[in-house]
Amino acid sequence: MLTIKERRKMIMGDTIMSIIVYINWDDEAKVYIALCDEIGLALESDSYDELINRAKDAIPELLELNHIQGCSNICFLTAERRVDCA
Repeated sequence: MLTIKERRKMIMGDTIMSIIVYINWDDEAKVYIALCDEIGLALESDSYDELINRAKDAIPELLELNHIQGCSNICFLTAERRVDCA
């Protein structure tokens, strides 16, 4: 298993970059929220699938705006931040 540092490392040639995108459900606003502080991602949508599609479009643009180049493959892991109360 790779460490977070190793996952973030870009491998030259077939460059792969791994990003963790945190997904939250905002019960008050009734929207899903996608956040990734590493690249400045902050999106919302009322549909989980639409949020994922928007993230797929936004991530390459944010990498370019952050001057992160040479990534031929971008993978992102979604992690749900969820709090349940009894």
